Amino acid sequence: MAGGGHELKLLGTWSSPFALRVKLALGFKGLSYEDVEEDLRNKSELLLSSNTVHEKVPVLIHNGNPICESQVIVQYIDEAFVGTGPSLLPADPYERAIARFWAAYVDDKLLASWLQSFRGKTEEEKAEGLKQTLAAVDHMEAAFKEISKGKPFFGGDSVGYLDVALGALVAWVHAGEKLYGFSLFDATRSPLLNAWVDRFGALDAAKAVLPDADRLVDYAKMRQAEAAAAAALNN
Repeated sequence: MAGGGHELKLLGTWSSPFALRVKLALGFKGLSYEDVEEDLRNKSELLLSSNTVHEKVPVLIHNGNPICESQVIVQYIDEAFVGTGPSLLPADPYERAIARFWAAYVDDKLLASWLQSFRGKTEEEKAEGLKQTLAAVDHMEAAFKEISKGKPFFGGDSVGYLDVALGALVAWVHAGEKLYGFSLFDATRSPLLNAWVDRFGALDAAKAVLPDADRLVDYAKMRQAEAAAAAALNN
């Protein structure tokens, strides 16, 4: 892989979709890097000093300089390594703005409501989360149809910025289906995105990065059990 003369170190966790987003971008660009697995219960001094504002992963350290927030990092990778691997962001300024808009929508609307649909404190909160999730999926389905113009990916014939942004959720989409019996994208409601999930997940660069869904299921169950035990102690 490329990256000679550039020291790249990624602070993340194997299960974080935000860290996975950065790993996908690095993989598609063909960049080699040191993958540092963080223990979020005992955060390293490197992480705390590299992201003093949020103290969260992911953080990409490039030649000693830390860059935080997954979408910012992906854009940085594309801009800092022009000519290395494919461009992720569109060349056209308008298309680039559209890609950034929908990438923000993935985190702010789709992911946020999807999490609420199974983490809500009440059944009403969960129902509202599901309602908002379905609406967000409808918007993303329409966006894919318009942006892809009948081609396999948001980026056209090859993966682009928005594919990476949404692709970070693919493993969790499969895990969520196993955990809750709910598929974020399905052949009836969102056939284009449903086919895109399989297409994206079949890419070598994605297979090299995305964790196994069963491993994510076990991890989620463990976290749920820990949360339930903590709640019981507080009652």
